[in-house]
Amino acid sequence: MHYLEVANLAKSFADTSVFKGISFDIRKGEFITLLGPSGCGKSTLLRSLAGLVTPDCGQIRVAGEDITYLKPQLRGIGMVFQHYALFPNLTVAGNVSFGLTMQRLNKAEITRRVGDALELVGLNEREHHYPAQLSGGQRQRVALARALVVRPRILLLDEPLSALDAPIRKHLREQIRTIQRELDLTTVFVTHDQEEALTLSDRVFVMNEGRIVQADTAEAIYTRPANDFVAGFIGNYNLLSAAQAHSLLGLQIRGRLAVRPESIYIRELDKELGRELKQELGLNYGSTLSLPILGKVMGYQLLGNVIRYQIQALNCLLTVDQLNRGAQTILSVGSHLELLFDYKEVQEVAG
Repeated sequence: MHYLEVANLAKSFADTSVFKGISFDIRKGEFITLLGPSGCGKSTLLRSLAGLVTPDCGQIRVAGEDITYLKPQLRGIGMVFQHYALFPNLTVAGNVSFGLTMQRLNKAEITRRVGDALELVGLNEREHHYPAQLSGGQRQRVALARALVVRPRILLLDEPLSALDAPIRKHLREQIRTIQRELDLTTVFVTHDQEEALTLSDRVFVMNEGRIVQADTAEAIYTRPANDFVAGFIGNYNLLSAAQAHSLLGLQIRGRLAVRPESIYIRELDKELGRELKQELGLNYGSTLSLPILGKVMGYQLLGNVIRYQIQALNCLLTVDQLNRGAQTILSVGSHLELLFDYKEVQEVAG
């Protein structure tokens, strides 16, 4: 059963349309990510759900209740912002308790719920510290505790991790997902980071120019992009024109061909494709595996456990990812090789 329902929502500022005709449904306890480039409308959509932005038309319903024009404090929605928005003159406990104080709860109840919230985010020993005495990750956890302590029926997160260092960001996103599952909390998360969207979400809503262009599981978004925008935004796809698809693979298509960089196989000249790889693929030339295409390494990037090559093949510059199995296996710039494509792993996409 749908818990959060949005129907035909639209918002413009002056003559500029941010989004229009936005409709979607979210189940109770789902973790949804709004993913897209800057300016696509995702943060404005989130703020419309929170009541911080008034839509021009459309409807927002939570558990059957129309909240489209309800005041923010009456919606039962918690929100975590990118830049914490903490009160510098209040302690951690003071910041977290602020919403409960506004609800006029008694002191004992406030103390108990603040303690529970701080324990949930691992800050129960920092309750008397001030924001200036905390790290960025700790401040964001205070902001999360402040949103959770009021027991919201929906949690909204507006790029809460973008200002944090990579290790802290990874740890905190894992903590957010764990807490969300523990509380069975319906959550909408905004990001432009593809990795965050793919690792956190039950479903991803990819946005572009004020529209949701694809809404699906992370796996489906990654492996079956709906169009060339989604393919170009997710996973470093190679997007080939119809002419390039024909010259490389002999395929006749009308749109464009999307090929993931890890689904192109490299064979060094005068070497057989490894037996283990052939067994793993279960493929034969001329069936699902293409004939070899000559290529030349134009450059590469070391991305930890992955080496990302730029390889010129015929009239195409392709991105090809390989596992990093050691420095001695890295192909130098100028190396000649052969590329093989798995026909099962290529997809025609609309423009």
